Amino acid sequence: MTKTELVNLIAEKGEYSKKDAEKALSTVINSISDTLANGEKISLVGFGTFEVKDRKEKQGINPATKEKITVPARKVAAFKPGKALKEAVNK
Repeated sequence: MTKTELVNLIAEKGEYSKKDAEKALSTVINSISDTLANGEKISLVGFGTFEVKDRKEKQGINPATKEKITVPARKVAAFKPGKALKEAVNK
């Protein structure tokens, strides 16, 4: 599903205009992004948890040259689904 399709679904199910649905979705996405960028965790009961995890530096191989490279440490966004979401997906 694309962002446009999701906006259309929100507009239809929530009985909003497409403009209002797009504004609401953008606000939610920006709020989640800003919160994670600040290193904070977001927990939506029943849906899941968004958090930032640290990845350690590691050794890798460049597949084109077979040369060993160092992959630097970095932070990544992670999502852990909640119980209700897991159950909904497994119906």
